[in-house]
Amino acid sequence: MPLPKDEPHAANDYWNLPDGVRAELIDGELWDLASPSRVHQKIVSALTTQLTNHIEAHDGACEVYPAPFAVNLFADDTTFVEPDVSVICDHSKLSERGCEGAPDFVAEVVLPSNPGMDYVSKLNLYREAGVREYWVCDPQQKRVLAYVFDSESVVQAYAFSDPVPSNIFPGFAFDFGRVVAGM
Repeated sequence: MPLPKDEPHAANDYWNLPDGVRAELIDGELWDLASPSRVHQKIVSALTTQLTNHIEAHDGACEVYPAPFAVNLFADDTTFVEPDVSVICDHSKLSERGCEGAPDFVAEVVLPSNPGMDYVSKLNLYREAGVREYWVCDPQQKRVLAYVFDSESVVQAYAFSDPVPSNIFPGFAFDFGRVVAGM
């Protein structure tokens, strides 16, 4: 849900939010970030850990960051998002503020209160900004949509019971079903 204001919000509004308030700045609106559920956090934690382990085991230089982690998506202070999981391979994009530009990989875990944000708004933003791979992880639907944005945008749908392979991290596959089993 957007936070109210008579005029468009700007980067200064984003950086001066009260302690404990998290939001994203998209199209001049600050969007309040809801508290994540237990299954949401379990997926984010496991995906962060497994991606980090895979990258380190393959001597990769990419860095993995779970939310909250500020991403200045277009590196122009107009759009700040906090993806659930961000992987940045170009270290020149990393600053004390977070990431200045598009991460290489982003995963969002869909919140029931606003699925359109991850399925439509962020999909378009991430594609436009130059994210290479984007996963929309939906615990309610028990599915993942894995988008690869290269010369031809490709989307693959997976059930939580299927291992989900990464296009940009060869040999990596995430087992959502194993992570959420018993929940």
